[in-house]
Amino acid sequence: MGKPTGFLEYERQENEAIQPLSRITNFNEFHPFLDEETRRKQGARCMNCGVPFCQSAIKLKNMVTGCPLHNLIPEWNDEIYNGNDKRALSRLLKTNPFPEFTGRVCPALCEKACLNGLDQEPVTIKENELYTIETAYTNKWMTPYVPGVRSDKKVAIIGSGPAGLALAHDLNRRGHSVTVFEKEDRIGGLLMYGIPNMKLEKKVIQRRLEILTEEGIIFKTNVNVGKDITKKELEKEYDAIVFATGSKKARDLNVKNRDCTGIYFAVDYLTKATKHLLDNTEEISAKYKHVVIVGGGDTGNDCVGTSIRQGCASVVQIEMMPKAPDERLQSNPWPEWPKICKTDYGQEEAIAVFKKDPRIYETTVKECILDEKKNLKQIKTVKVHFNNGKLEEVKGSEQILDCDLLLIAAGFIGVEDDLKKSFKLETSQRNTIVTQPNSYQVKDKYFTAGDCHRGQSLVVWAIHEGKECAKEVDTYLMGYTNME
Repeated sequence: MGKPTGFLEYERQENEAIQPLSRITNFNEFHPFLDEETRRKQGARCMNCGVPFCQSAIKLKNMVTGCPLHNLIPEWNDEIYNGNDKRALSRLLKTNPFPEFTGRVCPALCEKACLNGLDQEPVTIKENELYTIETAYTNKWMTPYVPGVRSDKKVAIIGSGPAGLALAHDLNRRGHSVTVFEKEDRIGGLLMYGIPNMKLEKKVIQRRLEILTEEGIIFKTNVNVGKDITKKELEKEYDAIVFATGSKKARDLNVKNRDCTGIYFAVDYLTKATKHLLDNTEEISAKYKHVVIVGGGDTGNDCVGTSIRQGCASVVQIEMMPKAPDERLQSNPWPEWPKICKTDYGQEEAIAVFKKDPRIYETTVKECILDEKKNLKQIKTVKVHFNNGKLEEVKGSEQILDCDLLLIAAGFIGVEDDLKKSFKLETSQRNTIVTQPNSYQVKDKYFTAGDCHRGQSLVVWAIHEGKECAKEVDTYLMGYTNME
């Protein structure tokens, strides 16, 4: 807990965001930290609640509330309040190897379960977490841990996203020799190219990678496993092989003229935007273009924010589902995940620039309209609604929108086909890799973790899966595990 009466004495105070019209001039993070005294007061708001729902991932109505990593939140909030930042760090790192990532991009399932949220504002858990890890880097407390004893076991991890990095972190510290293979030119997977720089600056990833490399992990980029290194070669060299490739197969649009110029998957658009920022390579530019984004999730919002920074002429975000209520309904009480409408940073920026919310609800794309050169010029949309669980069009609701850049952010539908073919993997109806019952083990020396195992999900869930899978890999290699 923090201060027993802290939640009565101090109001919730978040890191203030730089104003939209200022922050859209660059791709930098835009939440300056609170001063130390104010942050300690925020730690003090963690009450002696008795049952800390925040640190327990509870499934309610098919949605999870509380931390999947079971972070020891009351403990490190108490240390923050008392000025023991190094001790706060030790409690934080006990359960979460990468708080600098989750402290930036996690939707804070923990805060939704905070007891303070029952009748007031919850504790700023996510920002307290970020304060702790960034204080550690500032004070040079984050130093490499090189195992004193090494096993003779070698592990190959395919994919360097949050699941792959969590696996590498834990298995290396156990003493195994770990090699991480990445198809892209940089390590980080989703963290590097799926999340834009203004949410997670890439120097933050590089800072952690330098530590992991010093700890003994080998990273290999630009390697398409299955082609550049074969299944047979992997099996010969490594004692365990783990798929942590994510859920990368994007859901497509099935509309007239889909194959025209001007339509891109959101992940490709965001990847090129980040590569342009880092290496000045060619990007898919939204400058002076009328942008329409299909998809109402975080990725769609990231496309809104990115296209505005590139100087788009307009931006519209199409959502198939109805607008969520502005406040909790009685049928959605605490500590359930709050099913309310949130206006994220990209939408805030669109409102500031274009004076209106970019979102259009209960709408889908019906047709792409081309110019004489077969380039995308406009799209035809139609209103939709659900009737007995079936999606139906609303007759007479068609509209024409200017659009010369259409970005598809409709989610992902599992693992890529070339991986399945190269390793002859069995996949589920959700196109995830099939494992043995209640296990991360596929068969023999093969394991899997992260989105390719559970389906498209959150960074915090990927880290959780990486840590849990690491225990199974360790048990397979050693006959037991002492990993927590």
